[in-house]
Amino acid sequence: MNILVTNDDGILAQGIRELADALSEIADIYVCAPHTQRSGSGHAITIERAVTAQRTTFPKARGAIRLEGTPADCVKMGLEIFSDEGVVIDKVFSGINHGANMGTDTLYSGTVSAALEGSLCGLPSAAVSIDARNPLQFDTARELAVKVAKTDFSALDEKAVININVPNLPKDEIRGVKVTGLGLREYNERYEKIIAEDGTVGYRYSGYPVYYEDLGKDANDVGAAQAGYATITPLRFDLTNYDLIDKLRACGFAD
Repeated sequence: MNILVTNDDGILAQGIRELADALSEIADIYVCAPHTQRSGSGHAITIERAVTAQRTTFPKARGAIRLEGTPADCVKMGLEIFSDEGVVIDKVFSGINHGANMGTDTLYSGTVSAALEGSLCGLPSAAVSIDARNPLQFDTARELAVKVAKTDFSALDEKAVININVPNLPKDEIRGVKVTGLGLREYNERYEKIIAEDGTVGYRYSGYPVYYEDLGKDANDVGAAQAGYATITPLRFDLTNYDLIDKLRACGFAD
């Protein structure tokens, strides 16, 4: 099995090294990852300039590319470049992200978008994240990533995207694993005003997640994470609200 590994924290981040190391136990690893931090880039791709791809070495990888592009660029271009060399990629894994990607985070996440791009390219894919900006506990995330990689996706959906989130806790302190849906992920957020020496005004985003007092462990991924569980959520790129199709037709929007 050949697995393409990417992330949005950049090719030098500890998380992607942990993921490649774990998956190398069961597959041949090929890495194509951003040359720098690209968190929050969502599903953006680069279309108005050339994207530089530089060969590099990477622990446990048979091939590695440092790309001056987005996480989605890395998947699209990584698949094409390695395919041109005769490497057939079987699955795409993104992470391990430094920070959770739960609930509505998934709409902003470069990590999740890279996995969704893998699905768009016709491959089973997964995103793996740890709920800490500076994670220290990788064991459970590594184990879940390997377990998902071993899964026969034909029994699920061959284009499935599996979103894994893990508390930054030792394995024996994690209460278990919940398979659940996405929740609402809100932030106490603000934009800090920054004035440069030349008087130019800029703004820097900052914030921290809201804690929901009345959200139970079985409500969704956010509630389960608050209760100390790792979560697994199946995703898809179809954003259609099917409940509203007939209602819109009834409003006269269809001939």
